[in-house]
Amino acid sequence: MNYMKKTITIDALLLMIFLLIGIAGCQPKTEEQATADNRETDTAEKLEPLTSESAVEVLTAYEKAHPDSLILISTRHGDIKLRLYPETPLHRANFVRLTKAGFYDQGEFYRVVKGFAVQGGDSDTRTMKNGAYKIPQEFNPRYIHKRGALAMARYGDERNPEKESSSHNFYIVQGEPQTVQELRAFEAKHNIKYTPEQIKLYTTIGGEPSLDQEYTVFGEVIEGMEVIDKIAEEPVNGQNWPHNIVPHKIKTIAQ
Repeated sequence: MNYMKKTITIDALLLMIFLLIGIAGCQPKTEEQATADNRETDTAEKLEPLTSESAVEVLTAYEKAHPDSLILISTRHGDIKLRLYPETPLHRANFVRLTKAGFYDQGEFYRVVKGFAVQGGDSDTRTMKNGAYKIPQEFNPRYIHKRGALAMARYGDERNPEKESSSHNFYIVQGEPQTVQELRAFEAKHNIKYTPEQIKLYTTIGGEPSLDQEYTVFGEVIEGMEVIDKIAEEPVNGQNWPHNIVPHKIKTIAQ
């Protein structure tokens, strides 16, 4: 599909499909506590299961004690370096907490929609569990779904009117360039106003404005976007699952 020529109707349909079978299908399940026994370093932490009631308190305290903001995701296609935003403290703390505990070392990029996004964080073979909880949304008009944006998945239906995020499923936007006309339509739909800089980003490098103010963007790729493009080329089945899994290892790196 030529995304430069797509209409708002087609874009909305793409979003609906992705929400129904992709980003929206991310509900954490409650299972027994486990520890990271496959961590490559000796810094692994025990991962205490959280609930939606305890998550904010725990993550708020964790955020103050762990100022990490640089992340490295390693895959068989190469490495991706990301910067996490301090203005989304709960999401940053949650991602760092799971990373330091080794939780994401048992995950993979398990859903790929070329030209849209690649989704990771989960795996059918994971033994380590983090509890059943959601993270309050932290929408910030500064942070849009430009190409390379890192955001958290969530349920997208009436069961989640507050648009709270998944506990662990994340996605990185690949996206395509948008037209100004499309952006104006999304401004009206989401009751937002893009800055001239944001319009330039969307019309040049691209992204997915259909997701703005629907999912929390909490970071961005600063190196290795070509790796995302390689993952997006993976052959997939009818449910956008890669035929060959793309495992990932995630760690924090020096600031």
